[in-house]
Amino acid sequence: MTQKRVLSGIQPTSDSFHLGNYLGAVKQWVELQDGHDAFYCIVDLHALTGEIEPALLRKRTLASAAQLIALGISPEKSTLFVQSQVPQHNQLGWLMECIAGFGEASRMTQFKDKSSKAGADSARVGLFTYPMLQAADILLYQAHLVPVGEDQRQHIELTRDLAGRFNTRFGETFRVPDNFILKTAAKIQDLQDPAAKMSKSSGSVAGVLEIMDTLEANAKKIKSATTDAGREIKFDEKEKPGISNLLTIHSALSGVAIEKLEVEFEGKGYGDFKSVVADVVVEYLRPIRSAALELLDDEKSLIDILHVGGAKARDVASSTLDLAYKNLGVVR
Repeated sequence: MTQKRVLSGIQPTSDSFHLGNYLGAVKQWVELQDGHDAFYCIVDLHALTGEIEPALLRKRTLASAAQLIALGISPEKSTLFVQSQVPQHNQLGWLMECIAGFGEASRMTQFKDKSSKAGADSARVGLFTYPMLQAADILLYQAHLVPVGEDQRQHIELTRDLAGRFNTRFGETFRVPDNFILKTAAKIQDLQDPAAKMSKSSGSVAGVLEIMDTLEANAKKIKSATTDAGREIKFDEKEKPGISNLLTIHSALSGVAIEKLEVEFEGKGYGDFKSVVADVVVEYLRPIRSAALELLDDEKSLIDILHVGGAKARDVASSTLDLAYKNLGVVR
């Protein structure tokens, strides 16, 4: 039986992934490698819709690759590649722009949210059109499943609409991918503001556990995390959001059920509890950070891994693009 193909991507917009990125998406990508034909992409072209610092973009692209491998994405099991090394993304992206309607592009909530902050006049055209490039990212690989977060549901629906429209008008060309919204078991909140999701856009770096941060820095962030009134270590997101968040982190990394942790820490203070959570985080991240740094120290070998993945991706992408051009009547 042929394995179903999985496709997902991540932007290289920071020096380090954070714990929420890992538990919310990458950990599940790792699990999907077994039993699926997995394609994972560092979508550096999408990162160009923000402010561009060339040296930083290069550094962050390589750091993203190193972290993905260190977190468990295997170049032997999966096709790991950089988007810009596969020119068919841009070419199919243009075809998607030419069949998408201005109205449906205007309704994309992420564009409305991001452009409203800085003003539509200062928003880049690429921010408006990137859902069509994202559709091309997916359709190029004839993916069955696209594991994404709930915030990307609208983009997947657009991809399905564009694929169906193209197939109806020009003949069967693209597989229409299934919705595959990741159901994260661990909702990780900001350490300083447990009412908010852990995010790079957080107002305070002290609330974000970064995978590439020093072990000492992450331990300090845990020990300085906001807690709640009282002394009881109990999971109650409404009344005790700070403690609930730390219990979630401990459980997600240690594999110990939250109910068992509540019993284990019964009668103990917040200080003792936070010290244990800090130890759990540090020991979990220690080998990951070490492996990522080792990969970054041998830049040539890391780039070679990406080149191998890029070649495999181009083989698949070129077949899809050739079919799309043929069905459109483009002379090849």
